[in-house]
Amino acid sequence: MLDPTHPLNGLGTAFGSARAPLPVELRALNYEASGKLVIDNANLKIETRGITAIMGPNGAGKSVLLRLMHGLIAPTGGEILWGGRQMDRELSRRQAMVFQKPVLLRRSVAANIRHALGLRGVGRKERAIRVDDALKLAALERHASTPARVLSGGEQQRLCLARALSLEPELLFLDEPTASLDPASTLAIEKLLIDAQRRSIKIIVVTHDVGQARRLAQDVIFMHHGRIIEHGYADSFFDTPRSEGARAYLAGGLVL
Repeated sequence: MLDPTHPLNGLGTAFGSARAPLPVELRALNYEASGKLVIDNANLKIETRGITAIMGPNGAGKSVLLRLMHGLIAPTGGEILWGGRQMDRELSRRQAMVFQKPVLLRRSVAANIRHALGLRGVGRKERAIRVDDALKLAALERHASTPARVLSGGEQQRLCLARALSLEPELLFLDEPTASLDPASTLAIEKLLIDAQRRSIKIIVVTHDVGQARRLAQDVIFMHHGRIIEHGYADSFFDTPRSEGARAYLAGGLVL
């Protein structure tokens, strides 16, 4: 568990009133699929505001852990608590998620945002304001009427992120959001995440990009073979990783 008196735990308090229901606690969490234990007795407590990065080699269970925390799949053992509460409809509506591969409707850019807001029950007048704000946030105003699926990969991912942010979540999950993007598109996404962090949105992001985690994260979770091997503040993790697996991973070696 990280030190609750660490100054990073107060990050974002000057930027708004929205607060994700922290801490998030994983208690003896397991997830089994096709007879394989994908998440193995995961115990974790996230108390920091700002951005938490989940890192580890391919097959470590990072994306599955993210989906478990977001409630997209149910654990086969253990529990997840948000501020001491089990996931429920009210907590779910305070979260949003962006996937590695953009998930877009066969509609215009603006209509993709409008549809998501409609599903959340946002009124028409407020919906129009939020659509305009999201388009500006993603620098997609001139593409408002363009079919979303003809955008470039970077534009599609900016749209997905802006759509998620238009829901005004308190907590945002992202699964490798820049894995297939060029440097300019990656920078645009990172700027959106930094802005969201400044508005007190708690962010948990899976990334394989060490440089990105260094730029963005306040704390890092390192996973291997479905287990949480290490959790620490980003500066300590990158400078003096405690586990052999994390040291090998950061050095670009093979993690066995």
